[in-house]
Amino acid sequence: MTVGVGGKTPEQALASLAIMTEGMEPIGLGEYQARIAKAQCLMREQGIAAIYLNAGSNLRYFTGVKWSPSERMVGAVLPANGALAYIAPAFEEGTIRDFREVDGVIHTWQEHESPYRLLVGMLAGMGIATDSKVGLCPSLAFFMYDGIRRLDSGFEFVDAACVINPCRFHKSATELALMQRAKDMTLEVHKAAASILREGISTLEVAEFIHQAHRKVGAPGSTFCIVLFGEASAFPHGVKHAQVLKDGDMVLIDTGCQLHGYQSDITRSYVFGSPSDRQRTFWNLEKAAQQAAFDAACLGAPCGSVDSAARRCLEAGGLGPDYQLPGLPHRTGHGIGLDIHEGPYLVRGDETPLAEGMCFSNEPMICVPGEFGIRLEDHFYMTAEGPRWFTQPSRSIDDPFGLG
Repeated sequence: MTVGVGGKTPEQALASLAIMTEGMEPIGLGEYQARIAKAQCLMREQGIAAIYLNAGSNLRYFTGVKWSPSERMVGAVLPANGALAYIAPAFEEGTIRDFREVDGVIHTWQEHESPYRLLVGMLAGMGIATDSKVGLCPSLAFFMYDGIRRLDSGFEFVDAACVINPCRFHKSATELALMQRAKDMTLEVHKAAASILREGISTLEVAEFIHQAHRKVGAPGSTFCIVLFGEASAFPHGVKHAQVLKDGDMVLIDTGCQLHGYQSDITRSYVFGSPSDRQRTFWNLEKAAQQAAFDAACLGAPCGSVDSAARRCLEAGGLGPDYQLPGLPHRTGHGIGLDIHEGPYLVRGDETPLAEGMCFSNEPMICVPGEFGIRLEDHFYMTAEGPRWFTQPSRSIDDPFGLG
C-alpha cells in the first residue's frame, strides 16, 4: 500500500488536524494605500485620467471591498490624481461603507436610475476632461461596457489591465505569507484525505471530508474540490458521476482554500494499492516535467518558456506532441493570488517576463484516456534568486507525502 494512503477513519484524521491561522492578519490600510499610489503613478505615466474598478477581485485588491459582481453596478473610480470614490445601489450604501478599507465618497443610484450615467457624472465631477482616456476594469461585463459606451460621453475608454496587472502580478511579502499559510493548510488536508481512503469509499465522501478538514485547519471551507478515481482521473476537471474506489485505482485530488482572500490550489495523484509498472512510468514522467518547468523559471525569461520546458520533457518521454493525448492537454500553469486563476500564465505565447513576486501553479498534467490521469500541482514564486516552492513536490508514487 502507498505510504500515507488509508489506515485512518475520518474521525481519526480530523482529530489530527488543528487551527493553522494563528498570527495571520489581513491586508492592512497601508498596503491598500501603497497599491493605489502605484496604480496612480502608472496611470499618469500612460496618460490615463481614471480607471473604473468593478466588483470582484480588482475592487477588493485596491479597496478591501469584498463584493461579487452581478447585474447591479458596484465599484470604484480611481483618478490619476486625488481620492477614489465608490458607486453602488442606494440600498447597499451602508454595506459598502462597512466593507471598505479605503475611505471615499459613495455615490448611489436608485433601482430605476442608470448607474452608467452616474459613472460618467462622477468622472466629470472629478474634473476629468471629456476627451480623456478612462480605463475600464478588464472583468467588466459586456452589457455594462455597452451601457457606458452608448452614452457618447466623449471619454476614450481603454482596458485598465495596463494599470491593474503590473500591480497585481507582483505579490508583496504580506501576500506571499498569506498564500504560504493557505497552501500549508491545504497540504495538511491532502495528507488527511489520503489517510481515510479505503476500498469502496466514494468520491463524494472524500470531497465532504475535505470540506470538513479545511474548516478544521481554519479556512471557511474548500474553495473548490475535485476528487477522481480510476479512468475519471484522465479528465482534468472531472466527470459528472461519482466513483467508488477500487484497488489499483489512480487517485487525483485537486483542492484549495483561502485565507483572508488569498488562495491555495494543490493537486496530488497516487495509487490506491500497488502501482503498476505503467502507472509508475507515467507518474515519474509527470514529476520530471514538473521539475523541468520549475528549473526553466528564470528571471527575465518569458512565461511561455516554462510551458515549453515541461512539454519538451514529456515529448522526450514519448507523449504529445503539443496538446495531443496521451500527454498534456492544457497549459503548464496559471498565476494565483486573490483569484485561483489569474495572469500571467505559463502557456505558449505569454511573453510576460518572469519577475520577482510573481506566483504560479506548476501542473503539467498527463492524461491517458481510458486509463488514468496524473497531475502533480504545486506552486512557486519568483525571488531575486529564482523560483521558490510554496510546497515541496510529491516525493514518489510510493510515498507521495514524504512520510516514509
